[in-house]
Amino acid sequence: MSGGTVLVVEDDQPLQDALVTTLEGAGFKVLAASDGGEALKVLGTTSVDLIVSDVEMRPVDGRELLKRLRQREAPPPVLLMTAYGTIDQAVAAMRDGAVDYLVKPFEAEELEQRVARYVHGDSSRAASRETASGSEPVAEDPASRKLLELASRVAQSDVTVLLNGESGTGKEVLARFIHARSKRNAGPFVAVNCAAIPEQMLEALLFGHEKGAFTGAQARSVGKFVQANGGTLLLDEVTEMELGLQAKLLRVLQEREVEPLGASKPISLDVRVLATSNRDLEQAVRAGSFREDLYYRLSVFPLKIAPLRERPGDIGALTQRFVAARSPRPLAVSAAALARLKVHAWPGNVRELENVVQRALLLAEGAPCIDVEHLALAGTGDGAQAAVSNAAAAPPAGLAGELWEEETRRIVAALTAHHGARRGAAEQLGISDRTLRYKLSRIRAAGIEVPGDRARGVER
Repeated sequence: MSGGTVLVVEDDQPLQDALVTTLEGAGFKVLAASDGGEALKVLGTTSVDLIVSDVEMRPVDGRELLKRLRQREAPPPVLLMTAYGTIDQAVAAMRDGAVDYLVKPFEAEELEQRVARYVHGDSSRAASRETASGSEPVAEDPASRKLLELASRVAQSDVTVLLNGESGTGKEVLARFIHARSKRNAGPFVAVNCAAIPEQMLEALLFGHEKGAFTGAQARSVGKFVQANGGTLLLDEVTEMELGLQAKLLRVLQEREVEPLGASKPISLDVRVLATSNRDLEQAVRAGSFREDLYYRLSVFPLKIAPLRERPGDIGALTQRFVAARSPRPLAVSAAALARLKVHAWPGNVRELENVVQRALLLAEGAPCIDVEHLALAGTGDGAQAAVSNAAAAPPAGLAGELWEEETRRIVAALTAHHGARRGAAEQLGISDRTLRYKLSRIRAAGIEVPGDRARGVER
């Protein structure tokens, strides 16, 4: 294997097995340990390119592992995994020297991309895997063909593009398409999810910091803007960024330079910026939650991605792509099944369709084709119990299925207990309103009904 060597440190044996299998399937040589102490023993005899470690472990946890690694000469980088309830620990661990972290549950593809980024120093390997697996936008529907034509034209320029659309419509896929068709395609493509990163970390992550710039800054970090120099930076779900940070982002975009925290002089930038949002930005500006000047700076060339229900011509091609990518054997989809898929409302858009195909492949095992009876479409149950059942039926592929189910069950139960009130549910769960909003967008994208949405008229 030429993908590099990764050490997985995880005390949950089923999850450890899933992580090892996923990374081996992505072309990496993978070693495993059950806690930080065992990991140090492995490192005593073997050189690795990256450590992927849980935070909560016994007897030696992830933070203690980081502290002991700092005592070694040229230790390997550490990518942390944490549940949303221990994000504060992950933040502290990054100050201790971790390079990045993933919040459980996460998708196998996201893990592969992060590992590739830190093993190889950029995201080129992950991007090539995506191209090989067919993640270029499907454009069979006339609306999609028109959108892709516009995207191809705008890709040739360096203007900032704002991609707007519901969760699960494929905004990042289109962003990668624009980068691949641009003159910057030999440069890096760096994506930052502004909704998933704690507020106290996002500024340092974007703009970088010098060693000692703040308490716990053990090493220099160049930041995502500098990492993307010569290429493209994607600001995913940019509307979730706090107003104070929006002002700093605006300055960076205007001046085309960034000054890392604690630095004595700015760094010039040559970066093409793309941004995405699943919210109405003009409405956010009117509500005072998004700066008007930043909106106009980002929305130089807006592209609206239609929800899947408005482009039924893509459904057949997407279905065939997902079947081909996940089925171990050639498998057709019956005309009746395709007809049923084309009349479904698809509240979770393309992501929901992929989940439906995954379930259909399981239900159609041994059958000559995927037929109507193999389609377990969301929206047939009622209330919180249906939401939990749907969550259990479609966990993240290969990873953290039980965590996803448990997290979804708790969120749905909290919302039900508070009659759909978001603030009360967030307080009960011990998370911020912003974090809850992000997690609800993922739940909706999986085709799960969120208590309180219908009363509010939320667009799913």
